Amino acid sequence: MPLSSKFDGLELPASADCHVHLRDGEMMKTVVPTIRAGGVNTVYVMPNLIPPLTSASDALAYRDRLRQQDSSINYLMTLYLHEKITPAVISEAKTQGIIGVKSYPAGVTTNSSSGVISYEPFYPVFSAMEQCGMVLNLHGECPSDHGKNITILNGESKFLPTLKSLHAKFPKLKIVLEHCTTKEAVEAVKECGDNVVGTITAHHLYLTVDDWADDPFSYCKPVAKWPTDREALIEAALSGTGKFFLGSDSAPHDLSAKKGGRGKTAAGVFTQPYVTQLVLNAFELAIERKVISADAVTPEILEGFLGGYGRKFYGVTDSTGERIILKKAEEIVKDSFTGQGVEVIPFRRGQGTWSVEWKGNQ
Repeated sequence: MPLSSKFDGLELPASADCHVHLRDGEMMKTVVPTIRAGGVNTVYVMPNLIPPLTSASDALAYRDRLRQQDSSINYLMTLYLHEKITPAVISEAKTQGIIGVKSYPAGVTTNSSSGVISYEPFYPVFSAMEQCGMVLNLHGECPSDHGKNITILNGESKFLPTLKSLHAKFPKLKIVLEHCTTKEAVEAVKECGDNVVGTITAHHLYLTVDDWADDPFSYCKPVAKWPTDREALIEAALSGTGKFFLGSDSAPHDLSAKKGGRGKTAAGVFTQPYVTQLVLNAFELAIERKVISADAVTPEILEGFLGGYGRKFYGVTDSTGERIILKKAEEIVKDSFTGQGVEVIPFRRGQGTWSVEWKGNQ
């Protein structure tokens, strides 16, 4: 039975997006109102602003700004791993309700110039996080280094020994390998203990290297890889083990930063307004490619991947009890989203998609 027949009208808990970039200023005002359009009411917010969020007070002030745009969203806040982060900062952040710390290798993606060069200096921080139950979120890539034959195509694979080493040194530390893009990453997460999980984006369920090579609106870090990697991500998303869940890495950039011609093209794919819907479309396409069968996509697995597994890992509940209804309608992805002085192009613009309605708002 096709998904359009199985799931048209299916009711699910609101989705939780466990990796979002909401920016600040006018871009924040443009992006935050799109969260609920994607069927989401809980978001795990990345800290790579300028300057980065390196204290609980910074993160809470940012949360206040986000709440001014939409107070109905549960914003789970993080800090940016930086030399300013100490065990004392971790202790204070935990008491203030900060959930995790995001690590960016220096220079690999947007606003990562203040990122990590070596992890060893942070071992006391990781020990403090392990003891208090905070989560380490890893952007799992090594920076390009042609002397070591490392590029954007194998940077994730080259990082995986670091993931395994950190897990071995801090076995009780909860670790998320963010935005997995390779079969190797999936296998590495599987090989680690229950404290190590991986997020999967909506766009990596679609893309291969051919897609972003000539389309800046499909270009992100880490980049999409080979068809076999994409299919491994599909299978991981539908595995039902709880080791993999949705983290969209929705990353808006103004059109001017994506067009090129004035420096490097900004890395980031904007999926926020359609994130739940895009996952359904990706599974349909995988069925057409005969990667999976329609029977592999069940309501229970959808509920887990779209929010249940992520909420369980982070130890949060949705006290609102809000629910969404999936609709196989003829909705078309908008060409752009505009705000004061900004224009953002969404992933798969102009293409058909599923729709999401909020129960009680039909």
